[in-house]
Amino acid sequence: MFSSLKGRTVIVTGSSKGIGRGIALRFALEGCNILVVSRNRPEAQTVAAEIAAAGGKAMAFAADVTQQLQVEAMARAAIDAFGAIDILCANAGIFPAAKLGAMTGADFDLVIDTNLKGTFLSVSACLPAMKAKRGGRIILTSSITGPVTGFPGWSHYGASKAGQLGFMRTAAIELAPYGITVNAVLPGNIATEGLAGLGADYIRQMEASVPMRRLGSVTDVANAALFFASDEGAFLTGQGMVLAGGAILPESLAALEA
Repeated sequence: MFSSLKGRTVIVTGSSKGIGRGIALRFALEGCNILVVSRNRPEAQTVAAEIAAAGGKAMAFAADVTQQLQVEAMARAAIDAFGAIDILCANAGIFPAAKLGAMTGADFDLVIDTNLKGTFLSVSACLPAMKAKRGGRIILTSSITGPVTGFPGWSHYGASKAGQLGFMRTAAIELAPYGITVNAVLPGNIATEGLAGLGADYIRQMEASVPMRRLGSVTDVANAALFFASDEGAFLTGQGMVLAGGAILPESLAALEA
């Protein structure tokens, strides 16, 4: 379906596990060159090796998205290895829980720096290459938490994810003249390693609150990112796609039982 993506170079931040890993693997299946980016180089190398074993092209790179020099080096590495930057999937993010009253300024800053400032720095590092070729796709991994819903303990996380959408809308306007689109995926509860750590009871409760009665998969999210990145999605910019199995639709759990 997305033959237009073959041979394009994709940077995926935070791609050593979870949604980022799913995005990297999915784009690799379409014949893209993948720069697998993580703070943990051995974990990034594992994913790159997985892609190579399946016949794809990938290289691992270690970078902390809160550090400007490191993300600038990330962009150079993609160009040196593959000759271009066509697509950036700004996926790196953290979600440590802390309720108001217990949350410290350092807790808040860490999440904002990683999730929101990290998005800004990653995009900024890739812009010169995209502007030079007058084209590119930027896909942000936001969330329903913040832009649409809330969850106790994640006020800093929600603020960062809502902030990404504010960033996206203005960035989309500024970059449109260069043929660069900026969009976001807003996952709900997705079956990842991080979610598994919240426990079986939590997972059952979340499944019960989703009209489709299941959690999303990383492939569900990756498929949405794939569409935003494709030539077929070239006229979409400044848009957020909710991937939550209908979880934001019921006004209460009673609506699912009616």
